[in-house]
Amino acid sequence: MRLVVVGADAAGMSAASQARRRKKPDQLRIVAFERGHFTSYSACGIPYWIGGAVPDRDALIARTPAEFAEAGIEVRLRHEVVGIDLDRGEVVARDLDGGGELREGFDELVYAAGAVPVTPDWARVDAGGVFGVQTLDDGAAIHRWLDSEECRKAVVIGGGYVGVEMAEAMVRRGLDVTLLEKSSQPMSTVDPDMGERVRAAICGLGIEVRTGTHVEGLETADGRIRAVVTPDGVFPADIVVLGLGVRPNTQLAVDSGIPVGVTGGLRTDLRMRVVGAPGVWAAGDCVQSVHRISGQPLHAPLGTHANKQGRVAGINIGGGYATFPGVIGTAVTKVCELEVARTGLTEKEAARAGFAFVTATVESTSRAGYYPGASPMVIKMIAERRTGILLGAQIVGREEAAKRIDSLAIAVWNRMTVEEMTALDLSYAPPFSPVWDPVLIAARKAADAVQASQQQ
Repeated sequence: MRLVVVGADAAGMSAASQARRRKKPDQLRIVAFERGHFTSYSACGIPYWIGGAVPDRDALIARTPAEFAEAGIEVRLRHEVVGIDLDRGEVVARDLDGGGELREGFDELVYAAGAVPVTPDWARVDAGGVFGVQTLDDGAAIHRWLDSEECRKAVVIGGGYVGVEMAEAMVRRGLDVTLLEKSSQPMSTVDPDMGERVRAAICGLGIEVRTGTHVEGLETADGRIRAVVTPDGVFPADIVVLGLGVRPNTQLAVDSGIPVGVTGGLRTDLRMRVVGAPGVWAAGDCVQSVHRISGQPLHAPLGTHANKQGRVAGINIGGGYATFPGVIGTAVTKVCELEVARTGLTEKEAARAGFAFVTATVESTSRAGYYPGASPMVIKMIAERRTGILLGAQIVGREEAAKRIDSLAIAVWNRMTVEEMTALDLSYAPPFSPVWDPVLIAARKAADAVQASQQQ
């Protein structure tokens, strides 16, 4: 049997590795094509490498092509798959360094081409100093620019996870930083009341934050970026980082007759088989997922999902059985010392999904108040009014606050009610938590809100 993998990062190589564990090289030949220079790396770590928290680029690489070769997996770097012939069971790949093309036959295909940055027309300039942050190659290009050019001013466009993390990285590199965001708040993946706390933390780093700002264009001169143009003014820039989000990289699939879902991502069944394309599997940022709470399709480009989906696909290709049951949008990041986390639905998302809900927000501390190092945190819960089921939660705080989102994610995943959560047997010792853990306090307040709303 022959397996071809399109894309040799988290999802693709997780699939290849799991398939190899179950089938030996004489049973299954595996060839993975990757247009970049690296395999199996942490894209999430790029801002921390740029900012100096991670000193070495290679620390972000989990496994090299040589290591895959030892496991019987052939990786062809700098080869871009440009055609897929489903009828003949064959891909066409272009050598990006040599320029030639080659054909590779397959019996099973894993499509793991990831996502591509959203790039408006105004961002398509032929000038140095304008970068996306999608791949390790992008990160290396940013590093080279900062190391070789005299950069004093950075403009980051987009206030999501990547934008905020890159803004902080630029501050760590000693640059004056402006963050431009078109919506009313940075980090719009949390509710506005929580987002304001994030804004305060960003401003506390000395970053100029401009929300409600629409970028009209980029000014260039002498082959390099000079400024970002908006209706509110012109912002000088020696480097511009684009954090405008991503979309599924599925154009090759569409051109090859592989159907996509309403989000533009490949629609799969629970075993990660592409619906309507026998013999084709998909995993990672190119896939359309289903939200377990709303039941709605969504594009959820996170490394956690990519690795899990790749694992599931590989197990099934290798003759085992595994499923991927959906996502609930759990995510976490850090702005300076402020940690931000979310899971489930925000208020806006819950309303869009048709839920009637109540909210509860509490302020507490990470440890017993008398114990050294106790720091404040805020937990917000969103519960369905009729049933009391936890729909979502958000946390903003310092020093290990955000990882409490994991217990909340378990509750959301298992459709626990906030009343049930008040009885959770959570750990306690003064160095780790108040005697009433903040999660329990929030659950109790949310349960009271549910009960009050039902009596109205």
